[in-house]
Amino acid sequence: MANIQTATVGGGCFWCIESAFNKIEGVVKATSGYAGGQTDNPTYEAVCGGNTGHVEVVKVEFDADKISYREVLEILFALHDPTQLNRQGNDVGTQYRSAIFYHDDTQKAEAEKIVDEMTKDEVWPNTIVTEITTLNNYHDAEEYHQDYFTNNPQNQYCAMVVAPKLAKFKKTFASRLRKD
Repeated sequence: MANIQTATVGGGCFWCIESAFNKIEGVVKATSGYAGGQTDNPTYEAVCGGNTGHVEVVKVEFDADKISYREVLEILFALHDPTQLNRQGNDVGTQYRSAIFYHDDTQKAEAEKIVDEMTKDEVWPNTIVTEITTLNNYHDAEEYHQDYFTNNPQNQYCAMVVAPKLAKFKKTFASRLRKD
């Protein structure tokens, strides 16, 4: 029986983060969603407006016997710049902030530990601004956002931003990719 756990993370546009996690061995499913805001049942348009308080996130369901929570966080930090406040590249707004929404105290401690280690080791030249907070008000994104990159590779944003980021990701994490 699999040891399924859940991590919920944000690191910019969820299309890239979700697509990357869905390629990792041990990840059962990655789902695009929204979390951390005050609006119930938010829509993509409302979240993009920047007034809901929600972050574009990915809910990562993973088999902890194949990939650890720490490894999930390491992948998140490889996929985005955690020193950019309320943005990732040209995506600007609080909905794109770097965030880890923990599900229990063990996840909180691990998230704080990895941020402390990266800070101490000066992995990033600037201060890490990743929000670490308890998961609240999570909602799956609309169906058309699920597997968006796979289903819409011709989309200009996917071609110009997501595809190059995923190509780099695949080289860095080649040993962690699914064999299927």
